[in-house]
Amino acid sequence: MINETTIKARYSETDQMGIIYHANYFSWFEIGRTEFLRSLGMEYKELENKDVLLPVIDVGCKYKVAAKYDDEIIIKTKLDNLKGVKIKFFYEIVRKKDDKLLAEGYTQHAFVDKDLKPVNFRKNFKEAWDRLKEVNEN
Repeated sequence: MINETTIKARYSETDQMGIIYHANYFSWFEIGRTEFLRSLGMEYKELENKDVLLPVIDVGCKYKVAAKYDDEIIIKTKLDNLKGVKIKFFYEIVRKKDDKLLAEGYTQHAFVDKDLKPVNFRKNFKEAWDRLKEVNEN
């Protein structure tokens, strides 16, 4: 399953050269990931209320073509790996008007509690784990 979220590149996200500043792609990854989980009925706030946090433990991005102010951007998000206490997402950032791949990247997260100790998400949240596992296998 690939979740698609559309956003507009904002002026405040540009750098002095008029292109989207590189660090903003990581914010876009977060938007994509949040909407991906929401589409499965899992909201970050709900997870946090159940004492589950998903800190980023690894991240990467390859930039292909610059995004610019007012570009309509599609954030394509899919679950790349689910194992143990880790979950990994893969992203493609695409310009809508010409379907041009602008960047691709990933984020890897750990399931932890508020003390940053690993959480056995599979055991404690079986229904949610099963939804994630099903999506990961397809």
